[in-house]
Parts: sequence; C-alpha cells; structure tokens
Amino acid sequence: MRDGLRFGLLGPPVLYGAGATGGAVPAEDGRPGGPAGGDAGPAHGGVRSVGSGKMRALFVALLLEPGRIVSVDTLKDVLWDAAPPPSAQASLHNHVTRLRRLLDDPERLRAIPPGYLLRVDDGELDVRVFEAHARAARAAHTERDWARTVRECAAALALWRGTPLGGLPVEEPRAQAFVQRLEEARLLLLERRYEAELHLAARTTGQNATGAHALGALAPELTALVAEHPLREAFHRLLMLVLHRTGRQAEALAVHRDLRARLLDELGVEPGPAVRDAHVEILRDHTEEAPGTPTEDAPADTPPRPAQLPPPPAHFTGREKALAELRQALGRGPYEASGTVVISGMAGVGKSALALHLAHELADRFPDGQLYINLHGATPGMTPLTPAQALAALLRDLGTAPRRIPEHPDAAAASLRSTLAPTRTLLVLDDAANAAQVRPLLPAGAGCAVIVTSRSPLTALDGAHRLPLAPLSDDESAALLRAASGRAAGLDATHPLVELTGRLPLALRVVAARLAARRALTPDALAGQLTATEGRLHHLEYDDLSVRRSLAVAHEALRASDREADRDAAHALRRVGALDLPAYGAPLLARLTGTDEFRAETALDRLVDVALLDETSYGRYVPHDLVRHFARELAGTADTTEAVGQALRWYAARARQSLLVLLPPGYERDERLRTTASTAEPEPVEPPFASAEEAFAWGDRELPNIVALVERGGGPAAALVPGLVRHLFPYLHRGGRLAELDVLGRLALHAARSLGDAEAEAFALTDRAGLHFMSGRASEALALNDEGLRLWRRLGVVSCVRRCLNNRGLVLESLGRYEESEETLRQSLELSRQLGDPYGEAVTFSHLGNLYKHTDARAAIAHHERSLALGEIADSLVVRHTAHCNIGYAHLRLGEPAAAVQHFEQSLRILGDDEDWQGESKSRLGLVRALRELGRPDRASHECALLLDLAERRADQYAVGLARHQRGLLLRARGRVEEAYREWERARAILDGTDSPVAVELRELLKDRAR
Repeated sequence: MRDGLRFGLLGPPVLYGAGATGGAVPAEDGRPGGPAGGDAGPAHGGVRSVGSGKMRALFVALLLEPGRIVSVDTLKDVLWDAAPPPSAQASLHNHVTRLRRLLDDPERLRAIPPGYLLRVDDGELDVRVFEAHARAARAAHTERDWARTVRECAAALALWRGTPLGGLPVEEPRAQAFVQRLEEARLLLLERRYEAELHLAARTTGQNATGAHALGALAPELTALVAEHPLREAFHRLLMLVLHRTGRQAEALAVHRDLRARLLDELGVEPGPAVRDAHVEILRDHTEEAPGTPTEDAPADTPPRPAQLPPPPAHFTGREKALAELRQALGRGPYEASGTVVISGMAGVGKSALALHLAHELADRFPDGQLYINLHGATPGMTPLTPAQALAALLRDLGTAPRRIPEHPDAAAASLRSTLAPTRTLLVLDDAANAAQVRPLLPAGAGCAVIVTSRSPLTALDGAHRLPLAPLSDDESAALLRAASGRAAGLDATHPLVELTGRLPLALRVVAARLAARRALTPDALAGQLTATEGRLHHLEYDDLSVRRSLAVAHEALRASDREADRDAAHALRRVGALDLPAYGAPLLARLTGTDEFRAETALDRLVDVALLDETSYGRYVPHDLVRHFARELAGTADTTEAVGQALRWYAARARQSLLVLLPPGYERDERLRTTASTAEPEPVEPPFASAEEAFAWGDRELPNIVALVERGGGPAAALVPGLVRHLFPYLHRGGRLAELDVLGRLALHAARSLGDAEAEAFALTDRAGLHFMSGRASEALALNDEGLRLWRRLGVVSCVRRCLNNRGLVLESLGRYEESEETLRQSLELSRQLGDPYGEAVTFSHLGNLYKHTDARAAIAHHERSLALGEIADSLVVRHTAHCNIGYAHLRLGEPAAAVQHFEQSLRILGDDEDWQGESKSRLGLVRALRELGRPDRASHECALLLDLAERRADQYAVGLARHQRGLLLRARGRVEEAYREWERARAILDGTDSPVAVELRELLKDRAR
C-alpha cells in the first residue's frame, strides 16, 4: 500500500492531512488490536472533520461516485431528503465553496455540467485501499498462502475506524448497500484471518509452546465475535476448533450446542456442513489434525466452475443503447450500489435474448463462473419456481451436496450468499415472476453481478438498475427479418411486415421462420395474410413460437388469481379489447368495469406490471398493437356493443360538464344545453370540472378516444353523438382542433339526419358552417349556415336564429357582399336587443366593425370600441380580446402599424393562458403583419415562427398557410427570394380551394416567379 491516503469513509467521514500515509501500522504480532482491527488506522499528519451535517452529506455523495460527475439534482436530493427548498441551489453552491476551501486544492472539486466531479487518485480513498487488500487476501486464501492472508487481512482491517459513514443518517438505498457490503467484507476478512492463523498455529503447536499460545490468544477475540454475531456459523466453527485444539473440549462442545439450539429455535435449521465437520473432529478427539480440517498438503476438492449460460441468441440485432446502459450499470466499482440489473418488458420483446447476449459478452469478467436459471415466471404451461426450489438448484450447481442444502429458505439463502461471497460470479435469473422470487437469490459479495429478466420491472427489488425494454426500431426489425429468414430482397424498414408484427422480436422471428420454411411464400403475400384478417395472432404461431400463448399466460394468471386486484385486471383487459381505443384512463375504466376509480387504477397498474399495458404518461395506459389483438379476442360482440354504449354515455356527460365551464351563462350556453327529440340530459357521472383549464386538459387527453368511438358509429349509442359533439364544440372551437371538429361534425350531422331530429340537425349544420368559415371555405360555410337558419326559423328558436344571422353577416363580409352583410347584421342586432343580450350585441358590433373596415376604418374602430364596452358589461374575455384584435386590423388598414402592434399585444395579454385559438391565431397573424410593416423583421420572424409552430401543433392548416405566406414576405425582404418562393408554394398548396384573398395574392406572387 503506498502513501497518500486522503479521504476516509471507513468510519465517520474524514479528510486526512497532506502528510497522511495510506499504510496500516500493524501490531507487533502482525494484526491490529481487537476483533474489528481495533482503533488502529492509518498514520497521518492530522485528520480533519468535514464540516456540518450537510457538508458531510455532500462530501460522502461525491465520494460514492469518485471521479464521476454527480448531478446537481442528485446532490439536492441527498442534502434535503428528496425535498429541496427553493433556496437549495444557492445553499448547495455555498456548501461546495466551503468544501473546496477544506480540500485546499481548487482542482479537486470541479463544476462540470450537469453537476460536480471530485477527483480521487489511486490510493487516496480508504475504501478503495481496503478493497484492494481484501481482494489480495481472498487470492492468498485461495492459494492457501496463510502468512500472506494474515498480512493482507491485517492491512485491510487496520483501515477500519468503525461503521462506514458513521454519524450520517444512512437512509438512501445506495448508501445502505454501500455500508452493508463493506460490513460484510470486513466480516469475511476476519473469517479468513482467523482461518489463516489457525493454520499457522497448527504448524508449531506440536513443536513448541508458541503455537499453543497463539491459538489461545485467538479464543477471546472469537468469543467476542460470536457474541456480536450469534447466527454467523463461521465464527462459531473457528471458536470451536480453537477451544478444542487448546484442550478445552467441553467448552468447544458447549459452543456447538448453543449455536444449534439457537438456529433451531430462531430459523428451524441445523448447523451447516462446516460446523458439523468441526463437531465430528471434536467428538473424535483426534490428537492429530482431523480429516475434516483443511491442511496445506491436502486441499479440499473444489466443484467445477459453473458455465451454464445457454448459447448466445442467433441473429441478435440492435439494442446498442440498451447494451451500453447495462454495461455501465454492471461496470461500477465493487463498493458501489448496484450489481443487479432488471430487464423488463412485454412478452416477446427480447428480454432473454438481450440478457444472454450481454452475459456472454461479460463472461470473462467473472472467472468464478456463470450461473443460469429459468424461474418460469411466465412460461406457458409451467408453474413458477418457488424461491426454495431455485435456491436448491443454484446450491447444487455450485457443488453443495444435496444432503447439505438447508431445507429452510432463509438458511438456504444464507448458504448461497456465503458460497458466492468470495467469488466473482455472474447470475442470470431469467423470467422472474416477482421481486419475492428473486430477492433470496441475490448474492451479497461485491464481486458478483446479477441479470434478471421479468415482465415486471420488479420495483420492490431495492438497489437494482432497471431497464424497460421497448420493441425494436423499424431498421432493427427489418435487419432481424432479413437475418432470420434468409431473405434480403425487399425486406427494408418500410415493409408492411415490420408494422404488422409490432416490431416485436418474437413476432418477427415467427414471421421469419414461416418465410424460411416456405420459400414460395413471399414477404408481400405473408403481409397480405396478416392484413386481411382480424385474427392476426393466428398467423403469428410457428412450431413452439406463439405470441398468443405468451400473452395468454399473464392474462390467465390474473384471471385465476385469488387477489381481487388481479381479477379486476383480467376483467379490465377484456373491456380494453371491447373498446379498442387509443389510450385509457382510470375514470373511463371504472365506468366500464363497474368499480371505483381506485380499483380501476389498481387494475391498470397490474396490467402494466405484467407488461400487458404501458403507462405512456401519468394516468394514461396504452396496449401494444399485438396486445390489442389479443384483448379483442377476449371480448365478444356483446361486450363490444355494451362497452361502446357505456363509453359514449360517459363522454357525453363529461362533454356537457366541460361546456358548463367553457361557456359563460347566456343564450349560447342555454341553446347548447337544450335537449332535443333524440337526446336526453345525460346523468352526471363525476364531479364537475373546477376550471376551464381542467376541462381543456380533459379534452386534450380524451379527444382521440372520442373521435375513435364516434367514427365507429352504429348501434343504439349513435343517438348520443349529436349531443356529444354539440357540447364538445366550445372546446374544439377555442382549442383550434379543426381536423377533429371536421370528422365529428360530419358524423354528428349524419346521425341527426338519420334520427330525424331537426334541432340536432340545425345545430350540426351551423357548427359545421363555423368550421368551414374558420378553414377559409366561406362559400360552403354560407350554404350550410343558410340551411341551418331555415331550420331554426321553422322551429321558432329566436336566439338560434339571431346567432345564425350574426354568422351569416360575418361570412357575407368575407365574400365581399357588403350590403347583404350589413342588412343581415342589422337584423341580428335588433333580435339581440329584443332578447336583452349584451353579449350578442357585442358580437354583432364586432362584425359590423369588420364590415366598415373596408370603407371607413375610423368608423370600424368606433364599432369595435362599442363592442369592447358591451364586452365589459357582459364580462366576456373573448369579446374584449377580439375587440382589440379587430382594432389592430383597422389600424393596419389606416397604415398605422405602431398603433396596431399595441392593440394586438393587448389582445394577447387579455387572452393570457385562456384557450381561444381562433382569436389567438388572428391576433398573432396581425402582430406579424404589423411588425413587418413597422420595419422590425427580427421580431416579426420570431412571432411568425411561433404562430407556425402553434398552428402545426393544432393541425390548423388554414392558419399554417397564412403563416407561411407571411414568412415568405419576410424572407423576400431579407433578399432570400428562393426561400420565399418555397414558402409561398407550400402556402398555396394549403390555401388553394379556399375563399381567402391570400390565395389570390399567392397566385400573383408565384406568377412573378414564372415571368
């Protein structure tokens, strides 16, 4: 051991002085005093304590990752128990500064994003020096070099100052594992040292009194260790032999008697074979060394080194990133936290193949052998192994005679740990059912590593590194197909077989096997078979490979379980198959399964745990494509009809609740809440939304499901569709979800006409007219609106007639039919006054302002200011921000871009975080125009990019086309003419076929290019 010890963790954390030496100072007899190595420690030029509790915690956190970057977030969690205060960043910086001063070396502790790195050179950390001596002691013990064993053990134990990290609360799993492993290493060193001293004393016992004296000196130390560790058999065995060989046979037998009684009483097991052999030696009372005692000249037979790994998987493909992560996790230092990795994922995703590929790659790093056991946690037709069965198998494989394997699982687990502790062995535990099955099989030795595969992530297994395994990428899937089938032509990443197999390695191997077996079967023909049938899983079976069987194991285990949560999970999977939606949440599943949300969420979590669902975001669960097919097979036609009806009723009720918080009290809300001939008011199923934000968040989550359900159509539940879409309209309109509104509105209109429900049809017509207007198709919007207006007049619903007139005036203005527009808007204004509706008046004055913009922009501003005042009376945020937006456009008409910018910005400020995409997009477009005309191209470009991004995220193609038109104008002004033309080409492709004047302008701009 060289001089230079600097950092101490083998006891309370300390910093040794610059003159410290890393060497131990042994006692004259070659060992440190006391059974723990006494208080002996390194000689040093001074020991400095490490500041406050938080300073020590920082010091330890950095030393647990010596020479590696520890992130700021990790350090905050350590210092403040995973609940850092707002001031944590500044406080951490202060602690780092103080620690740097204490280290007296500015280069020792460096800030390297995303955290800090503490440089630790060879021989500077007592833990590393301790581990080096421990490894040397193990090697010497294996070679039966007893004198060197004593020296190395004494050197290691001399560094021990007490419990590692003493004085710090050790609650974090990583630190707990660190302490436990070091304490176990210390006990193994003590065992080896006393074993070696027993052999050294035996050499001289018959020659002189020195050997007998040396043996007698061991007895008090071993007696203290036996008292401290009453169940550790090795110390009892050593004490028994020492007492026997110094003539104290009765005391030796008493030690055995006490140990046996304690083991039977507390664990229900007999002492192990080593203790039994020592007991036999004592009873035979040999004067010479007993046969059961190890000697230098007669080494015990050693079992063959296990090399049990199955052959590496053929055609292993991809997984480079996963392999790199696993290599890093298993490549950590021996005194650090994790020697166990858990590879989890759904059936057939390639967990075992990855584990075996990695195990073969790492085999050379584990010279004491590689163990493999299939725990059959999800093997079709097989019962999972119990921990006792797995322990017995592993101990037999390690050379333990069957009669010496303890029957009690706790004793067997202890025996396995003892056997593996001094070794560097790799264990592969394949197909684990749960953490309880795996936990007893884990070694405690620092040199061992474990690779576990399971459908479950085994989150209850402390200290393990977890890798959830996803299906292959498109390219990896195609590569596996080519390699396993022997077909190269046409099997690229875009081939339909990649998508049809869900990129699942098991399904890809089945398909490849079928292609390899039938050379006349082409990949395209097989893809056609998979596409042409709902029973896709029938085609994904070959020989002993079956996707369905692999999935069925998990479902059947849940269905037959005694646990309510498991049976709920099996029922939930069947309902998932009946609905077949893009994603699921607990509230909907509770309605479908007839349970409460807590039970539904527990059921969904169990399905995640057995890899039948993925939780893609908090509370949202999605099945893999092939799990969808399996779930559909579980559900019958009756299940599907019932589930669709239940789901539509739930969505209709929630949509109505969303309308109540998105629309203020007034005529429009009352109109939309009207029951029609085919619909009744849905029963409330959950507490109402607390805010508009909550309703928008619900809509964003559930909209894909609603579209999928409504598109499926048919059956008695179709009568719910018009009301559902009518109540959802405010969310769709204000959220800018035009693509979904197009689909839903068309289906709602069809359903209303099929039902003969005139009111529902009138609502659907006018809402669909609004969609066409927002999409730039004003002529189609006018035709639909007029059809709806005729129905409302026939039905005599004045407020709805007024709303149609308002919309008609707006559409006519956009078509340039100004006189008709004003006449229509005046009729709407009169009806609003008759109804006493200031909100309706405000909307009409807004439309009149837009009309007057074409002839008298100052008069237009006056009308918008009138609308703004009425919006204040009606307390309507939408009216107020729309008024400022329209005033901005009027100022643009007047050539006053500076004033326009102020009003567009005020419009956006009023809107804030509220959702009204149509108003927001119009204000943002006007702001881009005003900034461009004001000669502020940089900000205009920034705002244009923001508008384009928001429009694309909402799939609002009309707004995308308008934004690209403006971007082209900005590019042309900067001299980037070719880029401008490209933007205009893309804008024209979107806006062609609309009534937008921008479409006409684009055609003219692009004509200039052709000239």
